[in-house]
Amino acid sequence: MPEGHTIHRLAADHRERFAGRPVRVSSPQGKFAEGAALLDGRVLDEADAHGKHLFLGFGAGGWVHIHLGLFGKLRFGTAPAPPPTDTVRLRLAGAGHWADLRGPTTCSLITEPEKNAIHARLGPDPLRGDEDGERAWRRISRSRVTVAALLMDQKVVSGVGNVYRAEVLFRHGIDPYRPGKDLTRAEWDAIWADLVLLMREGVRNNRIDTVRPEHTPEAMGRPPRVDDHGGEVYVYRRDRRPCHLCGTDVRTAELAARNLFWCPGCQRR
Repeated sequence: MPEGHTIHRLAADHRERFAGRPVRVSSPQGKFAEGAALLDGRVLDEADAHGKHLFLGFGAGGWVHIHLGLFGKLRFGTAPAPPPTDTVRLRLAGAGHWADLRGPTTCSLITEPEKNAIHARLGPDPLRGDEDGERAWRRISRSRVTVAALLMDQKVVSGVGNVYRAEVLFRHGIDPYRPGKDLTRAEWDAIWADLVLLMREGVRNNRIDTVRPEHTPEAMGRPPRVDDHGGEVYVYRRDRRPCHLCGTDVRTAELAARNLFWCPGCQRR
């Protein structure tokens, strides 16, 4: 499932290609045909992101709410657009660009109050400037749930996925099984600031890199990571391989229905 930096990048891509101009809206697959008919020819005013939720605003026409889920994909191209396949849930076509959405968990037309209700139930997003992590701290500091599970709970922190969860805990030497209530305020503030930094870099570079400059392959004289996810990381998907810092084998276990990765040498309880 895409992490929050990808969704914010997709919002920026829509703004760059379509905002301020009328767009043709269609649903070749047919599952969004009614909503597409209401929006076809309207101006796309805005694109917004909160966590893993993407919103495309069409003024009085409402908002298209998109959640890619595990299988959703968005593809962009320059005009002329090729004939759509019958798997395209939503196609946007402008003067110079087109975008196809396939396989999302959610693609629906919602009102402004409905959009606000989605924001209200989501936790603070490190990539949105309207939050500082305080709201998340109030929940984490009272919780007996592990910090690793809390970071993946979109009602607590929005947009953090499996990669950022594993990597930010490693970067701060925090055992993933520590209860949230055992974190200090200083530890949480450092985690939040680091998520802001790492996820902004993710938006800018369109990939997740979490190793510090002194731990890059060039600096350490080690081979670069070879993985279809790309990016240089400390522990994510490096189970049974030695930690870059201490040499201890990275471990993995299932937590909150996802694979957790951590270094027991660097992340002591």
